[in-house]
Amino acid sequence: MSKKKTIHLPVNRVEGDLEIRVELEEGVVSDAWCIGTMFRGYENILVGRGALDGLVITPRICGICSTCHLTAASSALDMISGVEVPDDARRIRNIALMAEHIQSDLRHGFLIFSPDFCTPIYQDHALYEEAARRYEPFKGQTCLEVIRETKNVLEIIAILGGQWPHSSFMVPGGVVSVPKRSDILLCQHLLAGYRRWYEHKILGCSLERWLEVESACGLDNWLDESDSHRESDLGFYIRFGRQAGLDRIGKGHGNFISYGALDIPGQTGITGNGGRKTLIPSGFAVGCDVQQFDQSKISEHVASSWFMDYEGGLHPFLGETKPYATGAEGQKYTWTKAPRYNGLPAQTGPLAEMVISGVSLFKDLVGQKGPNVLVRELARLVRPAFLIPTMEIWLKELAADKGDYYRSPGEIKEGEGFGLTEAARGALGHWVKIRDGRIEHYQIITPTAWHASPRDSSGVRGEWEESLIGTRVRNPDNPVEIGHVIRSYDPCQVCSVHTVRAGKTGLTISGGFAI
Repeated sequence: MSKKKTIHLPVNRVEGDLEIRVELEEGVVSDAWCIGTMFRGYENILVGRGALDGLVITPRICGICSTCHLTAASSALDMISGVEVPDDARRIRNIALMAEHIQSDLRHGFLIFSPDFCTPIYQDHALYEEAARRYEPFKGQTCLEVIRETKNVLEIIAILGGQWPHSSFMVPGGVVSVPKRSDILLCQHLLAGYRRWYEHKILGCSLERWLEVESACGLDNWLDESDSHRESDLGFYIRFGRQAGLDRIGKGHGNFISYGALDIPGQTGITGNGGRKTLIPSGFAVGCDVQQFDQSKISEHVASSWFMDYEGGLHPFLGETKPYATGAEGQKYTWTKAPRYNGLPAQTGPLAEMVISGVSLFKDLVGQKGPNVLVRELARLVRPAFLIPTMEIWLKELAADKGDYYRSPGEIKEGEGFGLTEAARGALGHWVKIRDGRIEHYQIITPTAWHASPRDSSGVRGEWEESLIGTRVRNPDNPVEIGHVIRSYDPCQVCSVHTVRAGKTGLTISGGFAI
């Protein structure tokens, strides 16, 4: 008879509090449940408020990616009002969102993900001592540099939008802030400094050299090409991750979703491949087979969620957020709903963007071994290399332009619209209905909702749940492998660093997982 063991892993805040429950059979995860333990209810808070109130309230949903919520909220109101956003306003919106992405990617990679390399379970790893030197919390050389450099690049958002986080400078029709030439020059200076540091410390090469890597073989050649590549933080991550077997865990369902993001201005030096209107394209992919995206195919299920039941899934325009939890629901086990696209679960975020954008390196890596922890985190660490050059061009265009930042949308009294974008963690959508100048309906699907999804009406697991199946756990009292899998999706837990003790298992959990 096989030996089974169930362990509970409390995680700090992940768009609310999260617990992972896994069943181990002979040390391998045979089943998993993702449990959101706190009801937040932002959609219900917004109902009955003024049409513009979402611009102030929704950026408070998250303290690390508030710009993306402001982007989605303002875009939904743009659609409802029918206003055309001026080119320079689009540039400012985009630059702010991209600045948020490129700081979040490295904060997650080196302050949240890589410190798990310093856990005692890796003491026999050949690169353990070097990992501790780089990533030990509050002491590691890379950790300290990332804190300093990401703080600097965030000043771009503060300059353009007045503050970060929780800015409110985007409004229907554009932006309320009009940057002076000196502001734009300062933003260029800050971005140039960030680029130099990113090239030297993280990549160990120029952006241009990295973007020449187009295959798994090319990645190996890049790694062996010079000591600066191997000893960079990216090179070290690849070497450590391969030896730790990160390319063998965390597959998930193998589906990808991107809503698309970063509207391309009408007059710009940037062109979208295939005539697309956004820098980051939208799409849905099964493996690397990319399909055209249609937001009407999105639905949310509550069969396993503590909400009033409805049959099957509902599109967000029809969605309900009616909490209902008595403790006797049986199959219900979480406050998180189950988003689906055309009935399918999916992962989102940088790897999804790379696959749907057709980036050859990531199509090759996914094609060879499928999605996994190593390639998912790799996509996040190198996404700044794809965004920084476009940021530079749009800042240069802002400096040269006369400046058109706002067009009045008029009074917003009636209508419905949606704002879709890509947050640092992936697909984010706001669906809004306005009646008599007030919010009648508001539904939000975050990237973490896609990943932390429970089982749907058909009993299909969510992405995190599925990605844990088959993971071998060497030490149930320190299940770092489970931490690697969940962290590779970048759960939104940066706002909290609580330490708790799980009484049933005796695990000490710091920053989310046992160490």
